[in-house]
Amino acid sequence: MENCNILISGAGIAGLALAYWLNRYGFKPSVVEKAPALWEDGHAIEIRSVAQEVAARMEILAELRRAHTNIQDIAFVNHANKPLACFAPDMMGNDIGFIRGDLIRILYAVTKGKTEYIWGDSIASLVQKDDGVDVTFEHGQSQTYDLVVGADGVRSNVRALTFGDESQFIRYLGYYAALFSTANHLNLDYQERIYRMPGKIAGMYSVRQNTEARAKFYFASPRLHSDHLLTSEQQQRVLKDTFAGEGWEIPRLLASMGNARDIYFDAIDMICMDIWSKGRIVLVGDAGYCVSQIAGQGASLALVGAYVLAGELKVAAGDYRSAFANYEKEMQEYVKLNQKLAANSGKHYAPPTRSQIWFDNQMLRMLPYMPCKNAILKELRQPYNDITLKKYG
Repeated sequence: MENCNILISGAGIAGLALAYWLNRYGFKPSVVEKAPALWEDGHAIEIRSVAQEVAARMEILAELRRAHTNIQDIAFVNHANKPLACFAPDMMGNDIGFIRGDLIRILYAVTKGKTEYIWGDSIASLVQKDDGVDVTFEHGQSQTYDLVVGADGVRSNVRALTFGDESQFIRYLGYYAALFSTANHLNLDYQERIYRMPGKIAGMYSVRQNTEARAKFYFASPRLHSDHLLTSEQQQRVLKDTFAGEGWEIPRLLASMGNARDIYFDAIDMICMDIWSKGRIVLVGDAGYCVSQIAGQGASLALVGAYVLAGELKVAAGDYRSAFANYEKEMQEYVKLNQKLAANSGKHYAPPTRSQIWFDNQMLRMLPYMPCKNAILKELRQPYNDITLKKYG
């Protein structure tokens, strides 16, 4: 085995999952994370289809099921919270939903004894040589690694240092998302409620056995100038201005936002790249192929991508040239199909007109009774399954 000393940038889903598999296959991964500690909170995410098989092979699927948010019904409602259209999540398949931090916690637990973690630091420069990559850190001592993996998300520092400015790869889908923790003042009982306005939605769902809730907002907008540099106060002002005067639970949710433990606010972007590796440096997860927050497939692609990348390195006995090429070959079509599905998600999730909202609600109400229901759902879910997982041992 060659090239065993591997640095992973990012202690998110992709980075932690990759550390697990690299350890299992005899490599020596280290993880550098700019945050001072593990982030164990966040909003609800899902893993679907083949990603559940990856979790099963990691022997963490049972624990993920125990962390399941277990949402039983989702309803689109009017201003008085009266349901206009409902559907059961299991109609879309046996997806497992949980708080992002729960998956992070589970992945960290199965890696922390075998992986070096470097908290509160970041990569300042990368210099590739014939026999490794010289890494300069913002704070720590410079080191040389055999390989470097960027698992550092849609704003990937490793991608910028290796491939250039992110503007080459970011595709803005025309929407922003904001999510934050809040009290379950609606007494939601494993439920989610969504209120739609033209080009905007607001929603709320229960978590932690109904003891808490999460609020979510999406809205169509031209790209905001330097949006990734907005302070938390500026982000909250954008959200309050965008939803000013709207009904339902929106005023109460916005009023609670300042007390939230965590606020996520970002553009809904995809990362589109032809290749994910250059020399000894490779990208995995959102850093290389973010499918957008609205698609609901980010965690699945992160788990699958980490599994495939580590597996190909194992099969190639550490020969990164062969492994990276095969990783890209295995993942490219799967990524493309999921990004194609995600590209059109926004206009269906937050329709631009009231007539389209009405039409969508009628379609949702009719769907369970349509003879072609199964065919429609199968087509919608097809990208989730469009990869055959190898058994790497």
